[in-house]
Amino acid sequence: MSRLTVKLPETLHQQLVNLAQKEGISLNQYIVYALTRQVSIAYTVTSLSENDITQQKQSFFHLIQELGEIDDKSIDVILSQREKVTSDDELSQEIFDQLSHKISQKKSTK
Repeated sequence: MSRLTVKLPETLHQQLVNLAQKEGISLNQYIVYALTRQVSIAYTVTSLSENDITQQKQSFFHLIQELGEIDDKSIDVILSQREKVTSDDELSQEIFDQLSHKISQKKSTK
């Protein structure tokens, strides 16, 4: 864990102490909780307006039309040439295997 020293106005400090006491936790625990909550808000998914959704759909369908159709062998060649990257920490091997299995199933039903 890291240590951080912060100078707080006395009124803010007292408010944090009161809130921590109401929750029945230490001031340190409450501050960590409050900071974690605030940081997570920055990563919250926001919904798009109907207009934005419509524009994205139109762009997507336009792109699909421009690309045309491609056969499975060509897709496999393109995929084999793509850059290999490591997956995000959140993408466990189990989830990766499940996704790979679903993709294989879809390909075999064509």
